[in-house]
Amino acid sequence: MHTRKARVLIVDDGTAFRMAARELLERRGYRVDGEADSVATAITLVERLAPDGVLVDVYLPDGNGFQLATRLRDTHPGLAVLMASGEIDASFYARAAACGACGFVPKNQLAEVDLEGIWLEVRIR
Repeated sequence: MHTRKARVLIVDDGTAFRMAARELLERRGYRVDGEADSVATAITLVERLAPDGVLVDVYLPDGNGFQLATRLRDTHPGLAVLMASGEIDASFYARAAACGACGFVPKNQLAEVDLEGIWLEVRIR
Protein backbone atom coordinates (compact mmCIF):
# COMPACT_ATOMS: atom_id res chain seq x y z
CA MET A 1 0.00 0.00 0.00
CA HIS A 2 1.33 3.45 -0.94
CA THR A 3 0.76 6.77 0.76
CA ARG A 4 0.53 10.29 -0.52
CA LYS A 5 0.35 13.67 1.15
CA ALA A 6 -3.09 15.20 1.59
CA ARG A 7 -4.67 17.35 -1.11
CA VAL A 8 -5.53 20.73 0.41
CA LEU A 9 -7.82 23.69 -0.33
CA ILE A 10 -6.80 27.11 1.03
CA VAL A 11 -9.68 29.43 2.02
CA ASP A 12 -8.63 33.01 2.75
CA ASP A 13 -9.66 36.39 1.37
CA GLY A 14 -6.06 37.62 1.37
CA THR A 15 -4.14 36.91 -1.82
CA ALA A 16 -0.75 37.34 -0.12
CA PHE A 17 -1.60 34.79 2.59
CA ARG A 18 -2.96 32.29 0.07
CA MET A 19 0.26 32.57 -1.93
CA ALA A 20 2.44 32.16 1.18
CA ALA A 21 0.37 29.24 2.48
CA ARG A 22 0.48 27.54 -0.94
CA GLU A 23 4.27 27.86 -1.06
CA LEU A 24 4.65 26.52 2.49
CA LEU A 25 2.31 23.58 1.92
CA GLU A 26 3.83 22.64 -1.43
CA ARG A 27 7.36 22.80 0.05
CA ARG A 28 6.15 20.28 2.63
CA GLY A 29 4.88 17.98 -0.10
CA TYR A 30 1.17 18.74 0.03
CA ARG A 31 -0.76 19.25 -3.18
CA VAL A 32 -2.79 22.45 -3.09
CA ASP A 33 -5.78 21.64 -5.28
CA GLY A 34 -7.31 25.09 -5.12
CA GLU A 35 -7.83 28.41 -3.41
CA ALA A 36 -11.03 30.17 -2.38
CA ASP A 37 -11.54 33.73 -1.19
CA SER A 38 -15.04 33.31 0.25
CA VAL A 39 -17.41 30.87 1.95
CA ALA A 40 -19.43 30.42 -1.25
CA THR A 41 -16.38 29.63 -3.37
CA ALA A 42 -15.03 27.27 -0.71
CA ILE A 43 -18.26 25.26 -0.64
CA THR A 44 -18.26 24.99 -4.44
CA LEU A 45 -14.61 23.94 -4.58
CA VAL A 46 -14.93 21.35 -1.81
CA GLU A 47 -17.78 19.76 -3.77
CA ARG A 48 -15.85 19.86 -7.03
CA LEU A 49 -12.32 19.01 -5.85
CA ALA A 50 -13.02 16.75 -2.83
CA PRO A 51 -9.82 17.75 -0.98
CA ASP A 52 -8.52 15.82 2.02
CA GLY A 53 -7.97 18.97 4.06
CA VAL A 54 -8.93 22.63 4.14
CA LEU A 55 -7.07 25.58 5.66
CA VAL A 56 -9.80 28.11 6.58
CA ASP A 57 -9.42 31.74 7.64
CA VAL A 58 -11.64 32.79 10.55
CA TYR A 59 -12.81 35.99 8.85
CA LEU A 60 -14.20 35.78 5.32
CA PRO A 61 -16.08 38.46 3.38
CA ASP A 62 -19.33 36.49 3.13
CA GLY A 63 -19.29 34.70 6.45
CA ASN A 64 -17.36 33.29 9.31
CA GLY A 65 -14.80 30.51 9.02
CA PHE A 66 -16.15 28.65 12.04
CA GLN A 67 -19.59 28.40 10.44
CA LEU A 68 -17.97 27.25 7.20
CA ALA A 69 -16.00 24.60 9.09
CA THR A 70 -19.19 23.33 10.74
CA ARG A 71 -20.94 23.10 7.40
CA LEU A 72 -18.02 21.36 5.72
CA ARG A 73 -17.65 18.84 8.55
CA ASP A 74 -21.41 18.15 8.50
CA THR A 75 -21.44 17.50 4.76
CA HIS A 76 -17.97 15.89 4.52
CA PRO A 77 -17.26 14.10 7.84
CA GLY A 78 -13.82 12.89 6.76
CA LEU A 79 -12.59 16.36 5.80
CA ALA A 80 -9.78 17.68 8.00
CA VAL A 81 -10.30 21.41 8.62
CA LEU A 82 -7.59 23.61 10.14
CA MET A 83 -8.65 27.11 11.21
CA ALA A 84 -6.26 30.08 10.93
CA SER A 85 -6.29 33.79 11.65
CA GLY A 86 -3.95 36.75 11.80
CA GLU A 87 -5.83 37.78 14.93
CA ILE A 88 -4.99 35.77 18.01
CA ASP A 89 -7.98 35.31 20.29
CA ALA A 90 -7.79 32.69 23.04
CA SER A 91 -11.39 31.65 22.30
CA PHE A 92 -10.47 30.57 18.76
CA TYR A 93 -8.99 27.28 20.02
CA ALA A 94 -12.22 26.24 21.74
CA ARG A 95 -14.38 27.54 18.90
CA ALA A 96 -12.33 25.51 16.41
CA ALA A 97 -12.85 22.37 18.47
CA ALA A 98 -16.58 23.10 18.85
CA CYS A 99 -17.11 23.41 15.09
CA GLY A 100 -15.35 20.13 14.36
CA ALA A 101 -12.09 21.59 13.09
CA CYS A 102 -8.85 19.74 13.79
CA GLY A 103 -7.42 22.84 15.40
CA PHE A 104 -6.57 26.52 15.19
CA VAL A 105 -3.26 28.13 14.32
CA PRO A 106 -2.24 31.78 14.24
CA LYS A 107 -1.18 32.55 10.66
CA ASN A 108 2.27 33.70 11.77
CA GLN A 109 2.86 30.25 13.31
CA LEU A 110 1.67 28.10 10.39
CA ALA A 111 5.24 27.27 9.37
CA GLU A 112 5.86 25.78 12.82
CA VAL A 113 2.78 23.53 12.98
CA ASP A 114 3.09 19.76 12.62
CA LEU A 115 0.67 19.39 9.73
CA GLU A 116 1.15 15.61 9.64
CA GLY A 117 -0.91 15.53 12.83
CA ILE A 118 -3.68 17.50 11.09
CA TRP A 119 -3.63 16.14 7.55
CA LEU A 120 -2.49 12.56 7.92
CA GLU A 121 -1.09 10.85 4.89
CA VAL A 122 -3.81 9.33 2.77
CA ARG A 123 -3.51 5.66 1.95
CA ILE A 124 -3.75 4.75 -1.72
CA ARG A 125 -4.48 1.24 -2.92
